[in-house]
Amino acid sequence: MPKYFMQGNYIGEGIKGLMREGGTSRRAAIEKAAQSLGGKIEAFYYAFGDMDVFAIVELPDNSSAAALSLLISSSGVVSAKTTVLISAEEMDAATKKSPTYRAPGQ
Repeated sequence: MPKYFMQGNYIGEGIKGLMREGGTSRRAAIEKAAQSLGGKIEAFYYAFGDMDVFAIVELPDNSSAAALSLLISSSGVVSAKTTVLISAEEMDAATKKSPTYRAPGQ
């Protein structure tokens, strides 16, 4: 199943909600949302720095990942960013492909 690296920042009322509900409650909410799309959480961490929360999520496809990201961001209290992850084996397969391409100006 494809994996996605999700990052989030709590905004305004989202920070207050996190403080009120706690971290495990928010992790459970994300787990439930991922499960409703046929996926699961592989890892979930809070952090200091530019981003507040990081998760690796397994989901059936890109549209499911987009749906989860849209759901989270549409709350207005979390800003989400999603990155598609590929395995080393998928990278091996990519390096064996020979697409045709002409660089600009060449």
